Amino acid sequence: MTAHYADRRKIDPARGDRLADGSPNDNDRVEIGPTQLAFREWEAAGLTPPDLAAMREWRWRRLTAALVARDYGGLLMFDPLNIRYATDTTNMQLWNAHNPFRAVLLCADGHMCIWEYRNSPFLVTFNPLVAEIRHGASFFYAVTGDRGEDAARDFAAEVDEVMRAHAGTNRRLAVDKIMVAGLRALERQGFAVMEGEEVTERVRAVKGPEDIAAMRCAHHACEAAIAEMEAFTRANVPNGNVSEDAIWAELHRGNIRRGGEWIETRLLASGPRTNPWFQECGPRIVQPNEIVAFDTDLVGCYGICIDISRTWWVGDARPSNAMVSAFHHALDHIAGNMAMLKPGVTIRELVHGGHRLAPEYWAQKYSCKMHGVGLCDEWPFVAYPDSHVEGAFDYALEPGNVLCVEALVSPEGGDFSIKLEEQVLITATGHENLTRYPFDPRLMG
Repeated sequence: MTAHYADRRKIDPARGDRLADGSPNDNDRVEIGPTQLAFREWEAAGLTPPDLAAMREWRWRRLTAALVARDYGGLLMFDPLNIRYATDTTNMQLWNAHNPFRAVLLCADGHMCIWEYRNSPFLVTFNPLVAEIRHGASFFYAVTGDRGEDAARDFAAEVDEVMRAHAGTNRRLAVDKIMVAGLRALERQGFAVMEGEEVTERVRAVKGPEDIAAMRCAHHACEAAIAEMEAFTRANVPNGNVSEDAIWAELHRGNIRRGGEWIETRLLASGPRTNPWFQECGPRIVQPNEIVAFDTDLVGCYGICIDISRTWWVGDARPSNAMVSAFHHALDHIAGNMAMLKPGVTIRELVHGGHRLAPEYWAQKYSCKMHGVGLCDEWPFVAYPDSHVEGAFDYALEPGNVLCVEALVSPEGGDFSIKLEEQVLITATGHENLTRYPFDPRLMG
């Protein structure tokens, strides 16, 4: 029997015209999102996907309220992740990150205008909160050459037009990231350019109910991909012909298969290349009876960053006593620091409190104790005491913050490092560890 066209075009014919997150059940839809595999896994795990329309509105209202509170007439965003937060739209995100061709202006009255790539205005029409679509926000040198200042002037004139219509006489304009020609053009238009990154980072730091639902789903998808990477690693390393790159590719594969988006770094290393940490994965063939350590830095489903770390022992021999001891020290570091997390605790208290690394691990400690996370690594940054800057983070945690708790236990001059990291939600009464992926029992002794 021939299937009806309306059914053939559905991603999941068993559903109506909407998927579990409210997006269209249309196989040909423009809007990107999770795959059937991800939805099946979430359903099996009892997870409820976010209501995307509600998530978008909550973000839009939160940004608008922040402008009103600061008496800003508008917020002009070039950062692709801020644009994603404000509009939930994407367009060649990584290319856009170094070739800024998109911009969004949110006015204090809630009017949101996007400057989109001329040939793809259809990429934003699914979101009714985007009230106006324009084009012409490119003034980077590769495309405008020696007429970049002219392009920036024309763009600033359009910003002025929208602001006069929706912000009246308020000329206080917050801007997140802008090229020099654009900044000068805005100032020539008479705008008082304010620091927009402070607005976006502080707004994004508090997750709403649907943000949290999206993060739970993205976390589950990331951990499913990690499980596939671990299975591949344990099956292939004993054969002596698998590289770090081949292992890392499995995480990319699992992420993309579920509708995830990209991975920000290449932080997977094996054996002696784990010390010092921050060596990027490469062609090294992983040997049996070695450590494999990684940091996901993964931008997954719904554009949510899942930033967790694990260290595995791969082989039949027993890991050394030094490795087992270091692994337990890393577990203690995470547990002791995570125990401090609750609403009202100040970042300064987090900096100076908690578990202290042993002297032999201090020199090569991680760059921070904790950091915020959302669409990427975000505000706040919780330093170790020796690099804390007074006055930089004089704030307290609140419900809806999400922090990654770090542990790098790396003996100076040693031949291994232990890297662990958990992603933790601040709740009304304390905290919830969102990370479920198990620690390696071999390294736990």
